[in-house]
Amino acid sequence: MTAIRFDPANLADVLPPGGLTLVSSCSAESGILADAVMAAGDDLGAMTFSGVFVPGLNRRTWLPNPDCSVLTFFMTPELKAAGEQVEFLPICYQDILSLYRHRQPNAALFMCSPPDENGNCSFGSEVAFIADLWRDIPVRIAHINPLMPHTPGDNGIPFDEITAYFESSQPLLESLGGAPDPVAEAIAAYIVPHICNGATLQTGLGKIPDAVMRGLTGHNDLRVHTGLMGDGLLELVVSGAMAEAPSAIVGVAIGSAELYAGIANPAFQFRPVSVTHGLAAHAAIDNLVTINSAIEVDLLGQAYAELTPKGLMSGPGGASDFARGARLGDGLRIVALPASAAGGTVSRIVAPGAGAGAVSMGRMDIDLVVTEHGVADLRDKTYAMRAEVLIGIASPPHRDLLQVAWTDYAKKL
Repeated sequence: MTAIRFDPANLADVLPPGGLTLVSSCSAESGILADAVMAAGDDLGAMTFSGVFVPGLNRRTWLPNPDCSVLTFFMTPELKAAGEQVEFLPICYQDILSLYRHRQPNAALFMCSPPDENGNCSFGSEVAFIADLWRDIPVRIAHINPLMPHTPGDNGIPFDEITAYFESSQPLLESLGGAPDPVAEAIAAYIVPHICNGATLQTGLGKIPDAVMRGLTGHNDLRVHTGLMGDGLLELVVSGAMAEAPSAIVGVAIGSAELYAGIANPAFQFRPVSVTHGLAAHAAIDNLVTINSAIEVDLLGQAYAELTPKGLMSGPGGASDFARGARLGDGLRIVALPASAAGGTVSRIVAPGAGAGAVSMGRMDIDLVVTEHGVADLRDKTYAMRAEVLIGIASPPHRDLLQVAWTDYAKKL
């Protein structure tokens, strides 16, 4: 195959109308391709665009005409406003990959690096699904971005396997974590003692994961196996606390320009979802410690992470995949969250079944719940014992009401 150079203004000449199109998202979303899609309008027919669109980061709708639709697994405000043209599926990463394999995309719009000395274009900061799927997608349209780093791990796509391409510089989309947060630092201080030298970590993005990474810089021989990485992981890598390279398997990087400048470090192995979220890979890891967030945890030990006061934000993401995998490998599964919200007026430890939305991680998926007030170890606990330790890490002004709620609930048992 010989790749065709094209002008993005003529996207409709190379992108067949209709069908399902996989698009780069997360930090690798191409603004130029998104603009080209919108400009193509009715010429694209009734096409469905799909990707992992992150709230606050990916703001494009990918809806060029009334007959087009978007298939998404996270709900951004922009997509929520688009209404019935958006299909939101609240499924985990393993099921997303299965869906794409059964509902095969007929085109892909993706960002990649220029070809290396072997002729391979790296998917850079977003390997994730495209690395698993591109070989079975017949039309492959690339935004070759000189600012996209060539990341170690997955080989990417050979330039001569690309259908059509254009080259243009675009800074990767940034998500800045902000200054250290005292609550996050307090939570991290309770988590760090549960991580021993030689452990393998899985975590996501945000102030708590970054604080945990900072707290681990004095450890030794650590490894990482995760879907998402932020600036905190880069800080941990350069601290010398990690095992000899390569020691960090990741799928996607989202963070600052400094992060993107550092992800070509040989400590990293950027791998597809079949590896980062694969049960067999998780089960083979000794001492896997998963650290995930939640919006609320109820007194039964169930975590809720999808519905906010502003509406649905996501499906379960990858947390449930890692919880299942860590259980197979006798790992440790931690859920971390602040004890309260709205200036302390709202408890994030709630009565049984009172969490907002669907249960994201069941009571069999969590070993430890951590807030700034301590650690609730749920292992080998009765329902009453679970409630007791969870009330003990709730925000103090809310503990009496939680005790009343538990006493009422316990009458049903």
